[in-house]
Amino acid sequence: MPTRRELANAVRALAMDAVEAAKSGHPGMPMGMADIAEVLWNDFLQFNPGNPGWFNRDRFVLSNGHGSMLQYALLHLSGYDLPIDELKHFRQLHSKTAGHPEYGHTPGAETTTGPLGQGLANAVGFALAEKILAARFNRPGHDIVDHHTYVFLGDGCLMEGISHEVASLAGTWKLGKLVAVYDDNGISIDGEVEGWFTDNTPARFEAYGWNVIRDVDGHDAEAVKKALAQATAQSERPTLICAKTIIGFGAPNKQGKEESHGAALGKDEIAAARVQLQWNHAPFEIPADIYAGWNARDKGIARERSWDEAFAAYATAHPELAAELKRRLSGELPQDWAEKSQAYVAKLQAEGPEVASRKASQMTLDAYGPLLPELLGGSADLAASNLTKWKGSLDAGNGNSSDGKGNYVYYGVREFGMTAIANGLALHGGFIPYDATFMVFSDYARNAVRMSALIPAQAIHVYTHDSIGLGEDGPTHQPVEHMASLRLIPNNHVWRPCDAVESAVSWKAAIERRGAPSCLVFSRQALKHQQRDEQQLADIRRGGYVLSDPADTKFQVILIGTGSEVELAMEASRALAQQGIAARVVSMPCTDVFDEQPLEYREGVLPGWCRARVAVEAASADFWAKYVGFDGEVIGMNTFGASAPAPQLFEHFGITVAHVIEAAKRVVG
Repeated sequence: MPTRRELANAVRALAMDAVEAAKSGHPGMPMGMADIAEVLWNDFLQFNPGNPGWFNRDRFVLSNGHGSMLQYALLHLSGYDLPIDELKHFRQLHSKTAGHPEYGHTPGAETTTGPLGQGLANAVGFALAEKILAARFNRPGHDIVDHHTYVFLGDGCLMEGISHEVASLAGTWKLGKLVAVYDDNGISIDGEVEGWFTDNTPARFEAYGWNVIRDVDGHDAEAVKKALAQATAQSERPTLICAKTIIGFGAPNKQGKEESHGAALGKDEIAAARVQLQWNHAPFEIPADIYAGWNARDKGIARERSWDEAFAAYATAHPELAAELKRRLSGELPQDWAEKSQAYVAKLQAEGPEVASRKASQMTLDAYGPLLPELLGGSADLAASNLTKWKGSLDAGNGNSSDGKGNYVYYGVREFGMTAIANGLALHGGFIPYDATFMVFSDYARNAVRMSALIPAQAIHVYTHDSIGLGEDGPTHQPVEHMASLRLIPNNHVWRPCDAVESAVSWKAAIERRGAPSCLVFSRQALKHQQRDEQQLADIRRGGYVLSDPADTKFQVILIGTGSEVELAMEASRALAQQGIAARVVSMPCTDVFDEQPLEYREGVLPGWCRARVAVEAASADFWAKYVGFDGEVIGMNTFGASAPAPQLFEHFGITVAHVIEAAKRVVG
């Protein structure tokens, strides 16, 4: 039977060989953390390589994702569907071993990591999801939601500000099944970190309320095992294991140095490492006894079978709870969702409320919330402004409501951490998370929004106070470029509704968009209700539609608007009609969805023969060029805003009915 060190050395060898073959990558961290990973994966981690999606598995997150070969080696050796040829093609086109772990791309990768600190944040989301679901569904004698979240992280993760945000929350929420292992090797790309990172990390996490296990020798398997046992023996606080390691362990001339961090070791150093590690095997060659020592397939099958039996007993004792949990984990919406949500949209259209779209959003949550127990929301200390709390909102109680029915999370002023935690909640399963802040502060969260789309994860990002219309707070709080910036993120649907009806439809679309994110952008100021027939009501879901056409004549100009500016377009069309110019008005609440429509539909809304077009939006004007072309004009923002009441600002910056009319006349010629 191989020794623990020999099992760990297999990880080191695969990391060296794969990075060398690619001439690119990070061998140092995998070699340094191999001993820790061997103990975790063989003695603690509960998983089934044959079914990576088994629900009650422990979650493993590699926050220091540049060391991806550590995870790929572990997945391959333990029996996941990741054959050796995939490791040989590390970082190559179409391989399953990308430069950083990617969710949905590599079996066993729980999330996409690489941007440092966000993996830790995702792990906090996983642990929060487990805790709330356990409180909601477990019953005496039936702990069917019972798993840990383990996360590896390094100095870079801890230097990033997001680590402060989410570690603070994890301590406050008492996420006792979250275990983080800190790879304290003292090295980053630029060298020894003591020149720029002198934090007392153990004291910092103790101040957050974590259980901290200090000074663990990361190359002593028994010490690592003892620390992990201590971490998992308690459930009151998250645990940080501070493990001292040597980066590039086993490479005699480069271990402990930045040279082993982010570049191939080179053939000579790899040969020397093989000698030092007593690894006498060719590149990518793993002896049968080493494979046998790692293979977790039989154990995984037994684990899942045991849980299946436990769940069957649970379903017999609590059939309604079991059915509800299965529904939520499958991602299926309740049976009455489609009918009742659409009935609410129709009701709004009939009643025609004229409210700010942020208020319409809250009204929609009041209607949709009771239908969706999986909806879990929160705001970055702006609940009263974002209007994200609804009538049925219950404090999740620091993630530990006694019955698990809490559905609202107070994130505090932590936009970045909040958004990345929402990604973790979505990936865990059982929840549709939403988060909220002012739109201008989406900048703080933007990289996590990007990760929502890249992963992808069904997180709903709510942004209110969407333009200069927020008024007196001034340019620091008035978003200008943010709309365009969010729309430029691939796979990210950005909705900016023009009234209460479009607001309800945008929420409905985001909830039904499984496995991908949406941004819902709402106004501070009241918006007028727009009249629609049944076809127009249905076409809102298509992202852009004809809101108004001349009654008895062919239109000469197309006016395109979103949000609060749709009413400007409508008023301008009426005024133009009186002057003998026929205008079509197009409401485009979601350009991303509109662009996904068949050409025939898009051509029907914006026909190529009508080149006279005007777009109006109180945001960056340049974005709209692709819709109006060289012959059209855009009424929008080209500077930052100013501090004044909203009506004065719209007049000052020329976002008015009069300017739309003037632009329409110019493009008609």
